Amino acid sequence: MVPFLAQAQEPMTRAELLADDPLWLILLKAVVVLLIGPLLTVLLIVGERKIIGRMQNRPGPNRVGPGGWFQSLADAIKLPFKEQIIPDTADRKVYFLAPIIVVVPALIGLAAIPFGPEVSIFGERTVLQLIELPVSVLLILAGASIGVYGIVLAGWSSGSPYPLLGGLRSAAQVISYEIAMGLSIIGVALYAQSLSTGDIVEAQASGWYFYLLLPSFLIYVVSMVGETNRAPFDLPEAESELVGGFHTEYSSMKFAMFFLAEYTNMVIVSAFATTLFLGGWMFPFVGLDSPLNQGWWPVLWFFAKMAVVLFGFIWLRGTLPRFRYDQFMKLGWKVLIPVGLIWVVVISAIRAIRTDGNVSTTQIIIVGAVVIAVLVLLTLLLPEKEVPYEDSVPVTGSDYPLPPLDLVVPKTTPRQKALRARQRSEQQAVRSERAEPASVTSGKENADGDV
Repeated sequence: MVPFLAQAQEPMTRAELLADDPLWLILLKAVVVLLIGPLLTVLLIVGERKIIGRMQNRPGPNRVGPGGWFQSLADAIKLPFKEQIIPDTADRKVYFLAPIIVVVPALIGLAAIPFGPEVSIFGERTVLQLIELPVSVLLILAGASIGVYGIVLAGWSSGSPYPLLGGLRSAAQVISYEIAMGLSIIGVALYAQSLSTGDIVEAQASGWYFYLLLPSFLIYVVSMVGETNRAPFDLPEAESELVGGFHTEYSSMKFAMFFLAEYTNMVIVSAFATTLFLGGWMFPFVGLDSPLNQGWWPVLWFFAKMAVVLFGFIWLRGTLPRFRYDQFMKLGWKVLIPVGLIWVVVISAIRAIRTDGNVSTTQIIIVGAVVIAVLVLLTLLLPEKEVPYEDSVPVTGSDYPLPPLDLVVPKTTPRQKALRARQRSEQQAVRSERAEPASVTSGKENADGDV
């Protein structure tokens, strides 16, 4: 009997491979995904201090461990043993719940990120991803945004004015920059024709979206810095004006949870940017069938790209000063959102034209360049707005009038005049008492005679 030839395994989609994972493999992936955030946080904290120290010509941490690299471990051990102080005016239930709301979404946001292609783990075929959904992008976006609500609740529940102001700023931050971030992701979804993170990575085999969709990439980069409360958008924790902002009344382990959530959110948005715009786990300038994009090598490429984005966070913090609140709002509502809306319309028009198939990419680029040139020329030709001359006192940003230029400071103030008049009256009373002898009444004389 002629033996049957062994048939090759049929290719399976990412969703089918994940659905076929056994329970032990799912638990293993879940543990690894939950550990990525805390482990990278430990490295980021000391790495950020050393990088900024290098930028500012100072050594940075160099005492704990070899080269100071155990400084984060020392902080992690110290913070849980610090004294926990709870304000009397705090809403205790929300006060305890707020750090949890911040941390938990930050830890689960990496579940839908594809870290690599199909691999074999202990003989089991799978992909380096925990879950794959048709709307994975929305899941990650929701997880990254829910954590900011914990900041709002932390500021409100502390029962103190400075944390409350930080929470209000955080609420404005959510509304402003979530819209811009969503508009930047719409362009990626239109080009990839999917909201699945795995499909978006594979769609970038012919070209990464960071240069094909450059406006979307720039809008996302600015929005992700605002979403994570990092400088120059760290208004909810502005120590120069709000002491510590939303976490002023927090200490011990609860403060450590806010610290962990901030850096874990940085990891999530960086991994998301790598997935959406930087080709995910793919090595640049090679195809999916290249050995560099097979096996476990793509994991290295993914974390290398993510490290570049994380370095951008640190670079911004060591370079730019904090924005004012009005500058922050103006950038979100007057710049990012209008540009994002216009860019979505342009992408939709390009996709509609390409669907017909009668227009080439070169023609689209030429027409787009002509339109941009015309807009620039119109902007340059428009006359500048003339500011009418007003013979009035200028005002500051807080609407308090400035003193006039011809101001003459009086030599004495009304209070000084009143004090001097009072002193003169007291002195006159003392002189009159010294000049007139004391009078003795007849009753007093009769009483002395009786004695």
